[in-house]
Amino acid sequence: MTTTLAGGRAARRQTMRRIRPRRSPAVPLLLAVGAGAVAVLWLWWTSTPSIADTTGRIIAAGRITGLLAGYLMALVVLQMARVPALERRVGSDRVARWHAMSGRYTVSLVIAHVFLIMWGYARQAGRTLADIVSQTVTSVTTLPDMGKAAVGTGLLFVIAFLSVGPIRRRLPYDGWYHVHLLTYAAVFLTFWHQITTGNEFAVTPSAKTFWYGLYGAVTVLVLWYRILTPIRLNLRHRLRVQAVIEETPGVVSVLIGGRRLHRMGAEAGQFFRWRFLAPGMRFSSHPYSLSAAPRPDMLRITVKAIGDHSSRLRELEPGTRVWAEGPYGALTAQRRSRGKVLLVAGGVGITPMRALFETLPGASGDITLLYRANSTQDLALWGELAKIADERGARLMYAVNSPDGERPDISAESLRRKIPDIDRHDVFMCGPPGFAQQVYAALRDAGVPARRIHHESFEM
Repeated sequence: MTTTLAGGRAARRQTMRRIRPRRSPAVPLLLAVGAGAVAVLWLWWTSTPSIADTTGRIIAAGRITGLLAGYLMALVVLQMARVPALERRVGSDRVARWHAMSGRYTVSLVIAHVFLIMWGYARQAGRTLADIVSQTVTSVTTLPDMGKAAVGTGLLFVIAFLSVGPIRRRLPYDGWYHVHLLTYAAVFLTFWHQITTGNEFAVTPSAKTFWYGLYGAVTVLVLWYRILTPIRLNLRHRLRVQAVIEETPGVVSVLIGGRRLHRMGAEAGQFFRWRFLAPGMRFSSHPYSLSAAPRPDMLRITVKAIGDHSSRLRELEPGTRVWAEGPYGALTAQRRSRGKVLLVAGGVGITPMRALFETLPGASGDITLLYRANSTQDLALWGELAKIADERGARLMYAVNSPDGERPDISAESLRRKIPDIDRHDVFMCGPPGFAQQVYAALRDAGVPARRIHHESFEM
């Protein structure tokens, strides 16, 4: 059984205007981050006296790595705050990559800071490198706020260890998600020793004001966008499950009703983080894309059962309360820069592509959807896609394995055969990472510029 949500024409009318692609603020943001790092280096330089010996150089190196680690910690938390300018303009997957990279740099700098500063202190006390452990114990037990910093540093190391790819993939999503929230506690605990023991903040009082301002601004953004904004959204819109419909074996659509949903600001291609207030699901929040254009009274997600949470969606009862956060994601019509568009979906990555296939403005033949699945039975929402293609004069193609299991050819040559002017298209793509990498390489070889390939990772 399938369900079709009407509203495509209305959604297209809302976006039917001259194409003016919204530029990503990623480059200005990265420049701002670099400027902040330069400011931190300047703070260290102006507050560091002349260094006359090896011990002084080691301690100075420990201080600069500590300052840079403190600066990056604030950025790590900022990237977790779900600020709309980042989540909807830069893209959630790109912000997630920034967060992971910033986390790795932060942990590396923290390790360097602890080692260098304790080595320097040991040398000052007439000890050797072999005494660094005992020096660390002495510093933690005698210096102000160092005990809290030690606990916070330990939490950072635990989070970093559990975030390593092979380990994270073995953890349940909910377990890793909740452990990751300990980052807030780690940053809070390590903040205070920066102020009380940091030479730069003692020498330059204005630096202390700047540091409080930096961390204070990040704290306000976290409280506003992670707590207050979701509370306001859910009190205002009162979301509830309306129905659960099986689309294909293992794939269900969840229809979610509420009040004044058109004021949520959701667009085709975006996703929410959903928490269903049903027994056994209250403490699980997972990201699922909208699989149809948002309506004033209805939202829809379509999910494949690939884990405990997604498998339990079929058990939801009508009337179940829903807690949502969002909308997030930059894979929207605002990224479009050309009249012709190719949509590429892999597996259940069809969900945002189906919403865009319905709503992207275009004349007959301008919009093409390529859907990759293992078999024709796995082509979820195919009836809806065929109906949309027929109504719009759009092209609909699928690529499935042959009866003997051979995978279809998705290469630059095959793409150019099917779409001769592919290099004049914008391409929107969603699917598993391996599939996305393969298609991205084929598109580049086919002549599509990187700036016109719009992709968000399906692993959120």
